[in-house]
Amino acid sequence: MASELASLALVSAAVAAAMAYARFAASRVVPGLARLAALLPVLLVLPVLPFTFSPILLRTISAFFLVWLCGFKLLLLAAGHGPLHPALPLVRFVTCAALPIKLRDRGPEENSRRLPPEFLLSYAAKAASFAALISLRRVRARMPAYGVVAFDGAHVYLMLELFMASAAAFARALLGAELEPQFDRPYLASSLRDFWGHRWNLMVPGALRPSVYRPVRARLGAPAGVLATFLVSGLMHELMFYYITFQAGTGEVTAFFLLHGACVVAERWCARQRGLWRPPRAAATAATLAFVAGTASWLFFAPVTRSGLDKAIVAECEGMMAALEKLAAGAARLVWS
Repeated sequence: MASELASLALVSAAVAAAMAYARFAASRVVPGLARLAALLPVLLVLPVLPFTFSPILLRTISAFFLVWLCGFKLLLLAAGHGPLHPALPLVRFVTCAALPIKLRDRGPEENSRRLPPEFLLSYAAKAASFAALISLRRVRARMPAYGVVAFDGAHVYLMLELFMASAAAFARALLGAELEPQFDRPYLASSLRDFWGHRWNLMVPGALRPSVYRPVRARLGAPAGVLATFLVSGLMHELMFYYITFQAGTGEVTAFFLLHGACVVAERWCARQRGLWRPPRAAATAATLAFVAGTASWLFFAPVTRSGLDKAIVAECEGMMAALEKLAAGAARLVWS
């Protein structure tokens, strides 16, 4: 635990310094190739920082925050697009760049550092669900195939929700600003378009939409924009999986996203056709989640389960929950002593 905290402090300091430089460089250079060249040192440093962490979870989450989300934000900054801007105050610039957050456009009178009760209740419920899921780790090996798929899907969802909600809570306390939601109940998605575009891990479409979809759509049309977006998402997921397995990508994860991209294009076409039968929302939701889970088991989770690292990740989560329980118990003793 001490070594992980030291690594976290080191990476945090390096990121803060890199983002301070990025803000300074962007304020001195106009958007375009010159600004991209000025930001290139930061873009080259970010992929190295996650290797500071030895635990798989910290390494992968930091890669997602820094290499993917922060990297794309810096590329948009190089082109003169938000959400980053050199006119932002330094603390806000660094926080918005390094964390998976997007500020809501609200007046200062509505800003607050307090976490709303509904956020705290939702966070507590998801933390309890995650702890209960981790306690079933040994049962997972005896589950049928569909049970393992459900277990792994719930594990990824709750883990991402908790990590990103923790980052959002820290950012809100630091900035006193309202933030865009990071997830919107993906288990209620009634189509793949709804799942990927409006409910699941919304920071990713928020980064890919202005950087990939809109430029490609403007030149080649909406279907090409969708396919290009899913292709880039697949390639970035391959990179994220490298931080987990330290093995070159097999293409399965990219194939997963290209398949879903093609299905989204087909959905868009069907939605424009009049007279086509539409299933009830409950049936559409069940079919969407079944398709996501089935194709994820076939293609998305394959590189990790084949390497056996899925068990190591679950074991790390179990250790993390035990450490948090000890911290909570220690804090309670201090409060009540």
